[in-house]
Amino acid sequence: MKNRFREYRGALIMLGVSLVILFVQPASGKAIFHLTFKNTLFMLGVIPPIFLMVGLFDVWVPREKVVKRLGERSGFLGMFLCLALGIFTAGPLYAAFPVAEVLLRKGTSLRNVWIFLGAWSTMKIPMFLFEIQSLGYRFALSRYAMSFLGVFLIAFLLEWLVSQREKECILEGYLPSVPRTD
Repeated sequence: MKNRFREYRGALIMLGVSLVILFVQPASGKAIFHLTFKNTLFMLGVIPPIFLMVGLFDVWVPREKVVKRLGERSGFLGMFLCLALGIFTAGPLYAAFPVAEVLLRKGTSLRNVWIFLGAWSTMKIPMFLFEIQSLGYRFALSRYAMSFLGVFLIAFLLEWLVSQREKECILEGYLPSVPRTD
């Protein structure tokens, strides 16, 4: 029971604070619970389809194909595929993390996962089109070019800064029983 409390400590503290606000300032408290309910419904509409697609990818795509195309030795092609996978997506950033976890389990290199997450968070096509319409093509193109450079710079910088032991610790969390063969 004590471990359960520790596990959900943050959520329970926020619930307590929200209840106090509800009693002290009922209008603000109602707004908090209304917003929480709306966000919960939104996440229930987004998360299950993502988990379904991630599950299908996990089952249908053989690990050997992922290692060959996205693993340590994939080179430019692997980086390009992860960049494209991140660019041609739609959805909130929290949806990228289950996909990244499956990519790691399937043998994708850490560098390529970082490229995927960077592209998902900054370079999605719908966001780019919105920026062209709202802020003009010069701004959108310059921001997109800087994001492109930034994604690769951060991925290579992390590759250089993260020690081999830290990389092994990260990968052990995703591959407890499957040896990496890159």
